[in-house]
Amino acid sequence: MLVGTEEAFRAVASRDARFDGCFIHAVRSTGIYCRPSCPARTPKRDNSLFFPTAAAAQAAGYRACRRCLPDAVPGSPEWNLRADLAGRAMRLIADGVVDRCGVRGLADQLGYSERHLTRVLTAELGAGPLGLARAHRAHSARILIETTGIAFGDIAFAAGFSSLRQFNDTLREVFGTTPTTMRGRAQRRTDVPSSAGAVQLRLPFRAPCDVAGVLRFLGHRALAGLEDAAEDHYTRALRLPYGTGIATLRPQDKHVSCTLRLTDLRDLGSAVSRLRRLLDLDADPVAINEVLGTDPALRSAVARTPGVRVPGSVDGVEIVVRAVIGQQISVAAARKTTERLVDALGERLAQPDGAVTTLFPTPEVLAERALETLPGPRRRAETVRAVAEAVAEGRLALHPGRDEAELRRDLESIRGIGAWTSSYVSMRVLGSPDVLLVGDLALRRGAGALGLSEEPAAIQAHARRWSPWSSYAGVLLWEAALTGPPQLQKAS
Repeated sequence: MLVGTEEAFRAVASRDARFDGCFIHAVRSTGIYCRPSCPARTPKRDNSLFFPTAAAAQAAGYRACRRCLPDAVPGSPEWNLRADLAGRAMRLIADGVVDRCGVRGLADQLGYSERHLTRVLTAELGAGPLGLARAHRAHSARILIETTGIAFGDIAFAAGFSSLRQFNDTLREVFGTTPTTMRGRAQRRTDVPSSAGAVQLRLPFRAPCDVAGVLRFLGHRALAGLEDAAEDHYTRALRLPYGTGIATLRPQDKHVSCTLRLTDLRDLGSAVSRLRRLLDLDADPVAINEVLGTDPALRSAVARTPGVRVPGSVDGVEIVVRAVIGQQISVAAARKTTERLVDALGERLAQPDGAVTTLFPTPEVLAERALETLPGPRRRAETVRAVAEAVAEGRLALHPGRDEAELRRDLESIRGIGAWTSSYVSMRVLGSPDVLLVGDLALRRGAGALGLSEEPAAIQAHARRWSPWSSYAGVLLWEAALTGPPQLQKAS
């Protein structure tokens, strides 16, 4: 856990929502586990236990509170902050790797034995890979039960259960009720069950959260056919493990409204995990502001953009290709060039949604045709082809479970990829919180706008005080480059 036992109990006693998702509060006398902000009466200190994950509480015999829904909270910010085996494993488990590939597949992707991985996760998180995946399946099932009218047998299959009996038994054990009761309660609350073709979700976050800033960043770079962006929404196509999807995101006061259209409901958990990473919804704004807000150079920028977030990724290959194309040209030029690539090589969706009609090209197609299709310098096209070939042949893995140093080394071994590109990919694909792109021209202009030197070495030296949140400071510098110093904007 990110907090100690006494701090955790104080958070529970004060019903502090900032700690939701950071730990689980279990009550011995009731056998129930809750989120820290649960409105129920605070139990005696001797009756309280604290777990790092819901899976650990379930393994200890506790069931989820029906009142506060402790699984429907932001994920722990620890998984991005931690670059160790446990943190990397949690990112892949949330993406559904155990359900698709088993514990052996998870261990292979992380580069460890099953036995060692299970030992580390049990010691660190209170549950092994199977227990953590089981908690994830239960949460996916609850979403489908409460937000759709799909038959329970189909939900069991979509959530990753091997049988309807296992599905029913797990939900009774975890939530203390039946699927029928859960659906009836949800319909009384909302009267909106979604159809089988579209799932309506609420993606929670820790306030404050600058979702609008992330969507603005994505909107400036949106590719025609693949994405559709406006002030009130962002829609994009998704290539998922079992099929395809289209997601529409709309910022609300206390959550992000998400509409998912999936060709295969088994992709629900993976889609939600990837969208949460895209918007960086699991970040801890208090911890970030406490560090960045103490720097006089950033104080006004932090105040102007409370809850700053770092844009993430839903597709590692897409991020690398876009980074390679955009290395030495403007955002607008990179967008036009990449749009031509997507239009020529992207796969058309069987069921498009308005302006969203196309998927980003696969590594196999890019490896075969990027050289003849990508406009501009031949060396750039060769780099894109080399990346695509490495991914297609299994020599380069681009997933959030990678070790940052190893990923950078693998990327920089490809001709045409340097430190800026590998750092940018680490920040967006892995969610690395302490990356500062000091060679980026826009970032340097932003530093100048905030009264700092624009020299890379000087920025790097000053940035030591921003650790471990340099990535977030970089977003503030990008914002300053676009809008000017906060105090000048206020005066205007």
